[in-house]
Amino acid sequence: MASAAVGLSFLLSLWLFWLLPAAGILRDPVFTWIESGAFKVQLSFQADALTAVMLLVVTGVGFLIHVYSLGYMGHDEGMVRYFAYLNLFIFFMLVLVMADNLLLLFVGWEGVGLCSYLLIGFWCQDHTNTIAGNKAFIVNRIGDFGFLLGILLLVWELGSHGVWTLDFLTLQGSAHLLQPERVTLITLLLFVGATGKSAQIPLYVWLPDAMQGPTPVSALIHAATMVTAGVYMTARLYFLFSLAPATLAVIAAIGALTALFAATIALAQNDIKRVLAYSTVSQLGTMFLAVGVGAFSAAIFHLFTHAFFKACLFLCAGSVIHGLQGEQDMRKMGGLSSYLPTTYWTFLVAALAISGAPLTAGFFSKDQVLWQAYASPSGSVWLWLSAWITAGLTAFYMFRQFFMVFHGECRLPEEVKAHIHESPSVMTVPLVLLAIGSIFAGWLGSPDFMWGSAWDHWLGPLFGAAVEEAHHENQNKEIFFMLLTLAVAGLGFYLAYLSYFRGAKLPEYLSSRVGGRPYRWLVHKYYVDELYDLLLVRPFTAFSGWLASIFDLAVIDGIVDGVADRVRGSSFFWRQLQTGNVQHYLLGFLTGSLVLLGYYLYR
Repeated sequence: MASAAVGLSFLLSLWLFWLLPAAGILRDPVFTWIESGAFKVQLSFQADALTAVMLLVVTGVGFLIHVYSLGYMGHDEGMVRYFAYLNLFIFFMLVLVMADNLLLLFVGWEGVGLCSYLLIGFWCQDHTNTIAGNKAFIVNRIGDFGFLLGILLLVWELGSHGVWTLDFLTLQGSAHLLQPERVTLITLLLFVGATGKSAQIPLYVWLPDAMQGPTPVSALIHAATMVTAGVYMTARLYFLFSLAPATLAVIAAIGALTALFAATIALAQNDIKRVLAYSTVSQLGTMFLAVGVGAFSAAIFHLFTHAFFKACLFLCAGSVIHGLQGEQDMRKMGGLSSYLPTTYWTFLVAALAISGAPLTAGFFSKDQVLWQAYASPSGSVWLWLSAWITAGLTAFYMFRQFFMVFHGECRLPEEVKAHIHESPSVMTVPLVLLAIGSIFAGWLGSPDFMWGSAWDHWLGPLFGAAVEEAHHENQNKEIFFMLLTLAVAGLGFYLAYLSYFRGAKLPEYLSSRVGGRPYRWLVHKYYVDELYDLLLVRPFTAFSGWLASIFDLAVIDGIVDGVADRVRGSSFFWRQLQTGNVQHYLLGFLTGSLVLLGYYLYR
């Protein structure tokens, strides 16, 4: 039922895509949700070109992940709970992408954060999984605090101009009323939310730990849903971000730094899913680099192609883990190509796509991003260079993983080797479909000097030609930069081939020349988690302990207990009077009467 629900949603998304007029919009106001004075928010949905793309990604890839989960989670005791969480995840993501106002988008935004907590910590019997779920939830709340402040400031500033609503069409028509410095502050706060949800520096640390959840969950979070929410939000509010060049410069710098930073960490990881996790962080950084140079269409295009090959890679990793009885350490694998043929070929296709091999999906989307990083008015050689180096590192670590898992001598114990098996068709058919998408999805956005871009014709009118200027008139220069990208990706592949297929011992040679310290830094992820633990977690925990054991007892309890003691002390006297003996009350009444009588007689 859960899988059929998402499949039906995919068919409805295709129908909506067919109905949607070019550069048009469909809206469905349901009812007035919040009305307070002049402020009014409707529970209303909309669909335009951007929404249609996200709907197809969320429901299409989500449906394949649901079907895959039927095989992967078929024997799990909590399967019903798992599929309920998975459907809830899809529901909140659809609310996020279909919302026609910022407040309803925030409901979906918070909903996917809740579902990520539930799914990452799904196997809650293991304490490590619950810690990973808590970490994802808390880090996302930090980012969401900034996001919420950005929404409140936007309401306050537009309200001062008489605009008391948050629907996107009104915001777009009223954005010019905002002062430049206010727009910069608002967009920076909104981007803080995006750094948490889409795992950018400094709030990326939750995403690698999200690998503790079931592998299909990793595919859903990393490919089609949650982590793409930040990119979608910035693209949806492009009219605000375009008015804040300082914010775009910050986004471009953080995106480029995150892409390069995460790619270097992925070079030395040995967990099959953790390599892909840092790859996701790196690819998200590439998308934000495109956003930062104003290439919103290129960012969404890379989001679209990334959904196919990254979902395929994660599900292939799940197929390997399923066939090896839960083993995830690549150092214990090798030679699996003959045991897992379908997984082998689909992983190869997806690895070629993410590396940018010619005519694959990643080839076209990466070419757009890198070309915009250089040729866009907001671009620069340094932004292009960081993305170019990242492209080479991506090819290296992906084929390092490929050769370690599928080639060479099998390093598994004999008892595990005897039970290696290919996954059932309910798991392999989604792999094949995603592998096909990893090739042909990118053909929608080919450069003008090839067969032209249907993608630009679809999303171009939404973002406007003035926002995204492609500089396609210099085709020779674009071809030159494309060849440079292919060259560095080819170099990355060749070095991985020498090191992990031909056994050239290149990593050992480099380690002997420069020492083992760089490798240790990469293996331990630059000790960022340890640094956060030292500077943030431990002081916060210690401060909380002091509040609980000292401040709470001495001050809070002291005030409460002190008030109680004073009340008890003052009531001691009155308790002596209120004895319950009627004769005592009559005596008191007589005494009072005599006092009053004596007072009047004395006067």
